[in-house]
Amino acid sequence: MEEIESRTIRKVMWRLVPFLILCYFVAYLDRVNVGFAKLQMNAALGLSDEAYGFGAGLFFIAYFLLEVPSNLALNKFGARLWIARIMFSWGVISALFAFIAPIARATGLSNEWVFYILRFLLGLAEAGFFPGIIFYLTLWFPAVYRARVVALFMLAIPFSSIVGAPISGALLNITGAGLDGWHWLFLLEAVPSIVLAFVVVFYLTDRPVLASWLRDDEKAWLEARLDTERQEKTAVGHLSIGKALADPRVLACSFVYFCLNAASYGVAFFLPTIVKGFGVSDLQTGFLSALPFVFGAVGMVLLGRSSDRTLKRREHLCFAMILAAVGLAGAALTSNPILVLGLLCLSQIGVSATPPLMWPIPTAFLAGSSAAAGIAAINSIGNLSGFFGPFVMGYLRDMTGNFTAGLLVLGGCTLAGGIVAMTLKVSRDLERAQTAKAAPAE
Repeated sequence: MEEIESRTIRKVMWRLVPFLILCYFVAYLDRVNVGFAKLQMNAALGLSDEAYGFGAGLFFIAYFLLEVPSNLALNKFGARLWIARIMFSWGVISALFAFIAPIARATGLSNEWVFYILRFLLGLAEAGFFPGIIFYLTLWFPAVYRARVVALFMLAIPFSSIVGAPISGALLNITGAGLDGWHWLFLLEAVPSIVLAFVVVFYLTDRPVLASWLRDDEKAWLEARLDTERQEKTAVGHLSIGKALADPRVLACSFVYFCLNAASYGVAFFLPTIVKGFGVSDLQTGFLSALPFVFGAVGMVLLGRSSDRTLKRREHLCFAMILAAVGLAGAALTSNPILVLGLLCLSQIGVSATPPLMWPIPTAFLAGSSAAAGIAAINSIGNLSGFFGPFVMGYLRDMTGNFTAGLLVLGGCTLAGGIVAMTLKVSRDLERAQTAKAAPAE
């Protein structure tokens, strides 16, 4: 590898990836901390598991509605300002969850309806953040680096649970100023998002040509490399925005992501409840709930590196989805707490590994505005199951009194996604052409 490539990629990696991990860390924490708040909030507000699951899932309906427009706006106005806008608005709305009861009294609405409205508004606020970051990474990293970069970025998901779960469990024990633990959880975990919104404005750079922290020869090399890739993808067949949204490969990726997120969020929003059912304290619930994500983080990195090395994207993707299905089905069919937790750890390896294995596939055949629209479409359609998964888990829990049926349904979803993943034949030749130009940077 030429020295300039190694030097440039290393600089970009260290400048952008750790900060983006931090941003996604607080985003995911604000998205799913309601799972811990539920341990006290449901009783305080009089919410059933079905109502909680419905409200938790409403986030993703709103997310779906604004996902593509938000990502196109990011492409037009620049990542720096748009990501800052997203983070500030979701931080403020997340904090409002601490005041559901006062808002209900002031508006005459029920606690249930205020919960629904705030979850919907949170989805509107956060729409575009994740696919915006995925698109942003395509502006900085050549194709051969993207699986490992996305894998590193998405380590924020398991890390937010590894670190955030014990913190959330501990915050439930805080009381004061007339507020209970679940109130403080929402308030204190919203602060980092609001602070980081202002940091984003000064820290992020929209495109390589504007990067004062790169040398002129580094900027020139990176722009030339990325421009060459865009031209090669265009030569293979550039897709308009409309065609990108209707492309069978985009739709297949959307289905795979739909199946994944049904399991991911269906489990994430109820994992503290499942673990609490083992008969442990709130603090112990926090630590035990973090354990599956430790395994998920390891699986994400190892499978992502293997995928980059072999370029067998769909095979790795299928394996990860089937692993998730086996873990979920196994957890549904046993009642031993140790086995349940162990099988949930197994399923989380597949769940955590799937996104970084899947996202390099559409970025290999989409470019420019079609990439912004296509990536957002996959993410928004896929995230619709963020409504389906929690609602099904809550509904079936209220109907049966346990999580067996819900976990089996989610396991079936991931199995279906794994089967469809094997139909994705899109990027290996193109990626090999890019790999031939340079070996991966270490």
